[in-house]
Amino acid sequence: QVQLVESGGGFVQAGGSLRLSCAASRSVFSSVPMGWYRQAPGKQRELVARIRSGRDPDIADSVWGRFTISRDNAKSTVYLQMNDLKPEDTAVYYCYLRVEGIDYWGQGTQVTVSG
Repeated sequence: QVQLVESGGGFVQAGGSLRLSCAASRSVFSSVPMGWYRQAPGKQRELVARIRSGRDPDIADSVWGRFTISRDNAKSTVYLQMNDLKPEDTAVYYCYLRVEGIDYWGQGTQVTVSG
């Protein structure tokens, strides 16, 4: 069992920045995928970014060039740096981890971008 604790959401004006953090409750191998999904009202949950060692990060086209994902393996923590935020980035952002074929999710953190 793994718990994921997220932080860093909030309210920001368009063009602003936020940084999300997600810490796993126990150590995980760097090869384990960690990342972020988001879900806007009335829409399906979608991948934002995902990272694991040995592969280039997966970044959604909609955030390419604005969002950066990184990871501190020693802390089992993944970060999402979000720059040049747009109103369409408004959503609940969920941290994600897959261990031994099981998906784990954080509780979600709200990001609201005003136009």
